[in-house]
Amino acid sequence: MRLERVAAYVPADARLADIGSDHAYLPVALMRRGAIAAAVAGEVALTPLRSAERTVRENGLDQRITVRLANGLAAIEPEDGITAISICGMGGETIRDILDSGKARLSGHERLILQPNGGEQPLRQWLMENGYRILCEEVLRENRFYYEIIVAERVGPVRYTAEELYFGPVLMQARSPAFLIKWQRILRHKQQTLSNFARARQVVPEERVQDIARQARWITELLA
Repeated sequence: MRLERVAAYVPADARLADIGSDHAYLPVALMRRGAIAAAVAGEVALTPLRSAERTVRENGLDQRITVRLANGLAAIEPEDGITAISICGMGGETIRDILDSGKARLSGHERLILQPNGGEQPLRQWLMENGYRILCEEVLRENRFYYEIIVAERVGPVRYTAEELYFGPVLMQARSPAFLIKWQRILRHKQQTLSNFARARQVVPEERVQDIARQARWITELLA
């Protein structure tokens, strides 16, 4: 379901780079539907690279999808003419680091379709600092976990508040049922953490207590 939702944000006839492609399910599915023009599937490890090559070969798409062994955005070559980049299923900080270390490979005209497993706040921070506006966001639940999809394009200077970076500017406005349930659960966890701090035998650094308390306050205000 996650990949299906990610696929929905890939523009029609895009030239897609799927970084950390694993089995290359996303580019293969989009190519079979005739939804994209070309694709690169990048993998940093040999075992998933072989899986990607097998999926592409079994679907007869060797001429349309290029599978490359490369670290992050090093999988992209200028002649690929990439117009969309998907990075899914890894931590937000990892996605941020991939984007940051591969900045030279970005033309600034690509759509970024990102699906972090946690760490959304530092990822949004990077997007803001590098002139990317968040166009769409979505929370979805799969196998008891909540996942977020963030879609961004570079537009020039953009400013988000600390709360918008924390919750997601689009998500805060939409307030979907999955979004509210996710933050209700997180609030309970934060409140439990604060009560554990109060009972702790060792002194918890005041900065840590204040940080969790501030987050709990933001969530309470959001849900109100």
